[in-house]
Amino acid sequence: MVRGARQPQQPRSRLAPRLTGTVEKPPRKRKSRDLPQYGQKQWQSYFGRTFDVYTKLWKFQQQHRQVLDNRYGLKRWQIGEIASKIGQLYYHYYLRTSETSYLNEAFSFYSAIRQRSYYSQVNKEDRPELVVKKLRYYARFIVVCLLLNKMDVVKDLVKELSDEIEDYTHRFNTEDQVEWNLVLQEVAAFIEADPVMVLNDDNTIVITSNRLAETGAPLLEQGMIVGQLSLADALIIGNCNNQVKFSELTVDMFRMLQALEREPMNLASQMNKPGMQESADKPTRRENPHKYLLYKPTFSQLYTFLAASFKELPANSVLLIYLSATGVFPTGRSDSEGPYDFGGVLTNSNRDIINGDAIHKRNQSHKEMHCLHPGDLYPFTRKPLFIIVDSSNSVAYKNFTNLFGQPLVCLLSPTAYPKALQDQSQRGSLFTLFLNNPLMAFLFVSGLSSMRRGLWEKCQEYLRKINRDIAQLLTHSRSIDQAFLQFFGDEFLRLLLTRFVFCSATMRMHKIFRETRNYPESYPQLPRDETVENPHLQKHILELASILDVRNVFFENTIDDY
Repeated sequence: MVRGARQPQQPRSRLAPRLTGTVEKPPRKRKSRDLPQYGQKQWQSYFGRTFDVYTKLWKFQQQHRQVLDNRYGLKRWQIGEIASKIGQLYYHYYLRTSETSYLNEAFSFYSAIRQRSYYSQVNKEDRPELVVKKLRYYARFIVVCLLLNKMDVVKDLVKELSDEIEDYTHRFNTEDQVEWNLVLQEVAAFIEADPVMVLNDDNTIVITSNRLAETGAPLLEQGMIVGQLSLADALIIGNCNNQVKFSELTVDMFRMLQALEREPMNLASQMNKPGMQESADKPTRRENPHKYLLYKPTFSQLYTFLAASFKELPANSVLLIYLSATGVFPTGRSDSEGPYDFGGVLTNSNRDIINGDAIHKRNQSHKEMHCLHPGDLYPFTRKPLFIIVDSSNSVAYKNFTNLFGQPLVCLLSPTAYPKALQDQSQRGSLFTLFLNNPLMAFLFVSGLSSMRRGLWEKCQEYLRKINRDIAQLLTHSRSIDQAFLQFFGDEFLRLLLTRFVFCSATMRMHKIFRETRNYPESYPQLPRDETVENPHLQKHILELASILDVRNVFFENTIDDY
């Protein structure tokens, strides 16, 4: 972050711990990944003792697997609290580095607490604040499991948390029962957000991972001329009303977070020791892009993090901005239409409410002060910028002007969906689902709610073929804007671009997507006849529909039907 800038305070429940909030960015060059050596002074004050004491205590406990009350004078719940805080630190270190291995470290600590029942004696205490510590531990553990796609563990944890909340509210008759029950409702809705289930032969649900696998992004073939930019930073911003969330993570934020991470390699061997350094013979590859997760930020908070990320962006690197937010529309037409005259997306305005009335509603003749306009992003186009806008007014960002000649691309969601799909908006945006899991989105718009694993894997393989062909369409196009090709050298951005084309082509061929506002758009515009309306791509989509036996929901002669 910018030196001297205050840490943004996000609105949140006073009960659920802040797990996905933004954290200060670490130095990019670090000599060691040994966790106890990183930020030790800050952690000393965080614990009240040195971090080394707790680390040694935990290692001793792992080695001997016995209660340490007599040796250290600690109760079991105190050991559990120590382990919980260490797990929380690993989680925050994951936020700092975006390295999934640290999520597994957090999971190992949280799992040990549960397996060894370190909090078992808390319920015998007459202090409600101790029980709240246990409930907070469950909430943190659930978030880590969600990010690791361990849904089977999540379901068990939710049941245990429900029992703990019932016991807590019954014993102490507290006023926060409603809020804790809301936590349960949020995580239950989060689990059920995926619109399609993948089933094994015994009807058990298959948990699919949407991180970038080794074979996920289409490979660059010989002769493809693309840029050498790499995605370094991503701001993932969620400010949609009434969307399913847990803690400070909306469904759309969660999906985009997963789309910008690689599938971990050799997890079992990596997680043998906390803070273990990568082996020298491990294949070299780029790290995951660093991510800021901003849940309902104010305009000033958002701009602070934009400026900080822009300042620290290395050479030949890209900043990605993902905006999932309610649209703000212009109040009237002005004489000259500029980048502040088309509206944009809403930022948080909770701090500007007086007597229950929002200030901006009192002066409709003025522009919305909490709107993020396209013009607000102009200063950051001095470096390569990749923007994704998922909003009812995403088209406002078509009105960009590339003032500095740097690569700039905006992928824009449909501004409206057919009525048959509108009631699904709480479970996340269809556009973001296409960017995260295009096959699941394809099944959803085709009217399918479940899929056998064998057929799912067959369709995934065919979808990889479609992505390879889309990559060829983009790189062989003679009229495509060079900005797209500048970003095409990065695996994450290449996959997002091919999925965007697949999304747009699918919606244009689908029978219920009939209006122009139902289709995604981009800045600069893609050459339609060579990409989203290419007959070769349309044939592929019809073949995928045939595999799923849903060809009847698509137009056969798509171009003639416009």
